[in-house]
Amino acid sequence: MSDALTHARQLLARAHDDAYVIARLADEPGAPAWVLGFHAQQAVEKTLKAVLTLRGQVYPRTHNLVLLAQVLEDAGLLLPQSPDALATLVPYGVALRYDALDEDEPRLDRGALRRQVDWWLAWAQRFVDGAGA
Repeated sequence: MSDALTHARQLLARAHDDAYVIARLADEPGAPAWVLGFHAQQAVEKTLKAVLTLRGQVYPRTHNLVLLAQVLEDAGLLLPQSPDALATLVPYGVALRYDALDEDEPRLDRGALRRQVDWWLAWAQRFVDGAGA
């Protein structure tokens, strides 16, 4: 097994761990939105980096999902969503772990968040499964 495939599988396994947290907490009214947003951002970031790894792309050291998705698009990959659709998760990567959510920020749609993470996980899983065949 190649080092790239091993690394991609490790990233995807961690992304599934983040998705597990979302699945367990999404229906809990007391679960803080920033926790769900953080794990969603982390899950998607890891899926993007897993596919970049498999494609032989060196990914930038960033938590910016829009930038990572753009690198994938520039490499000719068809994404399950527009890179702009990921913009709502970008603040959860760093800033909202330490800063409060602004009052005028739209409330996190927990169901949509779960679906978004699931789309990216399924998309990346197809790449990993195909590379290991």
